[in-house]
Amino acid sequence: MVKTASTMLPLGTKAPDFELTHVDGSLVRRSAFAGKPLLVIFMCNHCPFVKHLADHLSAIAKSWQELGVAVVGISSNDAEAYPADNPEAMKIEAAERGYEFPYLFDADQSVAKAYRAACTPDFFLFDSQHQLAYRGQYDASRPGNEIEITGEDLDRAVRQLVSGETLDDQQIPSIGCNIKWKPDAAPEYFDPNGTA
Repeated sequence: MVKTASTMLPLGTKAPDFELTHVDGSLVRRSAFAGKPLLVIFMCNHCPFVKHLADHLSAIAKSWQELGVAVVGISSNDAEAYPADNPEAMKIEAAERGYEFPYLFDADQSVAKAYRAACTPDFFLFDSQHQLAYRGQYDASRPGNEIEITGEDLDRAVRQLVSGETLDDQQIPSIGCNIKWKPDAAPEYFDPNGTA
């Protein structure tokens, strides 16, 4: 595991398109969420940083969906090297965690690269025009630091966005395991020594 921080994609960036397979076998496109705020979460099954908040995320994501925010989870890890993150395991994980958002598999890792995603979890919140409004941490809790999991940073951003308030542009990067890139396929922004 390389402890890695978000790349902090510039605010205002247009959400890259995607067409990925959901664990239920359906295809999910970004265009399906046109006109709605969109939260894209790069995540996986085995990462301790994701496991740390997964149950809380499952619950709070439902409240965001009730506010009209589209939520998708994307796993971009190399499933050959990390079979715990393969699509079949993702299907089981989604059922056990109660994810009500699509959990998508980025088999060729192109979507992660398009978003400059670096870690799991890595959060990208877009407004209804799909321009980036927030990228950063869920909250200050990390495995082993004894800080309560609240999701307060991301939850505040979601609620400000939905209510039309201006979001603070001073945002704290998410921290997590690095995305598990395929051999010789890591993007130029990946630091194998970690960025945090």
